[in-house]
Amino acid sequence: MGKEEPKLKAKRHTPNQIIRKLREAERMLGEGKTTAEVAKALEVSEVTFHRWRNQYGGMKADDAKRLKELEKENTQLKRLVADKELEILAHKEISKGRMKVKSLGPGPLPAQRYRGFGRPAAGSPLRPPAPAPDLLHVAARG
Repeated sequence: MGKEEPKLKAKRHTPNQIIRKLREAERMLGEGKTTAEVAKALEVSEVTFHRWRNQYGGMKADDAKRLKELEKENTQLKRLVADKELEILAHKEISKGRMKVKSLGPGPLPAQRYRGFGRPAAGSPLRPPAPAPDLLHVAARG
């Protein structure tokens, strides 16, 4: 049985920490250390070190922070577009008569369960207004 290297702990780094570590890495590489030695000194794997260099190389802390904000905003926008596309497809299918619309009771559908397929507003062409309750029938019960 050979001597195994200990596994490094999985740890999340902020963009500022990554940029700081990359600056330190550049200094160590300039002193003649190998990539493996630099990665070990930074307490990350070589794969992570190379990924960081590709993603954050040459950035300043403000640039990295803005990149993360843009990535988050992009993810939200993609989700909105996907939900809207599903809604458009559902409306097309309903208008072609391929889907039957059931009465779902009052209130909107849970967004997570139906992925953006909300009930159309009252009075819209897709949803007729609810019928008035039969007051004579209700009075006879009471």
